[in-house]
Amino acid sequence: MSIPTLSIRLNTINDVKQFVHIVNQYPYDIDLISGRYIVDAKSIMGIFSLDLAKPIQVHIHQEECDELISALDQWRVRDN
Repeated sequence: MSIPTLSIRLNTINDVKQFVHIVNQYPYDIDLISGRYIVDAKSIMGIFSLDLAKPIQVHIHQEECDELISALDQWRVRDN
């Protein structure tokens, strides 16, 4: 099973609130990875413990997650 991964950037407190609201609507595990730190994407406190100045990796522990990926597109950082 391959874990869907994308890079995001959360620039404001409202971005973090919206992001947490969206990911909490899905029953599967979602992690955020920044450097060597991994936090639960559903935890506001966990997210604020990360360095939000850099893009963060989102790891979604569910193969069928196209709807969630679409919902997160507004924060997505695409590699050039």
